[in-house]
Amino acid sequence: MTLQTQLDGFRSGWEGRVGPATADLVAGDIEALRATGILDRVAKPGDGWPQAEGLVDQHARPFDLVGLAAARPVVATFYRGGWCPYCNLELRAYQAILGDIRAAGAELVAVSPELPDHSLSTAEKNDLSFTVLSDVGGALATALGIRFPLSDAVRPFYEKAGHALPERNGDGAWTLPLPATFIIDRGGVIGAAFVEVDYRRRPDPAAVLAALQDRTAAAA
Repeated sequence: MTLQTQLDGFRSGWEGRVGPATADLVAGDIEALRATGILDRVAKPGDGWPQAEGLVDQHARPFDLVGLAAARPVVATFYRGGWCPYCNLELRAYQAILGDIRAAGAELVAVSPELPDHSLSTAEKNDLSFTVLSDVGGALATALGIRFPLSDAVRPFYEKAGHALPERNGDGAWTLPLPATFIIDRGGVIGAAFVEVDYRRRPDPAAVLAALQDRTAAAA
């Protein structure tokens, strides 16, 4: 079963539970965000990977992602938070191909705006054996052009659902990253970018793996 098939299955059940009014609100908000042209401002292949302060791992230890990418290719996937069921499905799908990513000579990291305690909970809940990073303050997501503020239309829905983003993320802001996965080539240049406005749609990790394998083979 592909990741998107799993995501679509969850979406179908969710829409049945919340009803058409809420489903239409969320769908409309996603398209309104797309219409802002945010995808035109996202980091693209050929861009250098930004140096951003504040990255820490799930144990609150500073993490040098730029240094890691200087030594080997990196797959960096951005997720909204451990509260997001679509994100958890995606993280587990990446865990399933972790061995293949490492066999290609690369490393995998996941990044969210959540505080390290929540990152640790996400890693434990999904039995992840790769590093889960906290982009404290959203500096990296901002530098990549994937960070955006929640609209006034949808914010009450998040509040009602108990997703207190200012507290979970520790920055006092109602912001999130777009779902995005980047392949960082060895040396720190973005080799491929998979970015989607609609958080209910994600690239299949198998496609990301194939792109990684093609790039590492070409560089060999």
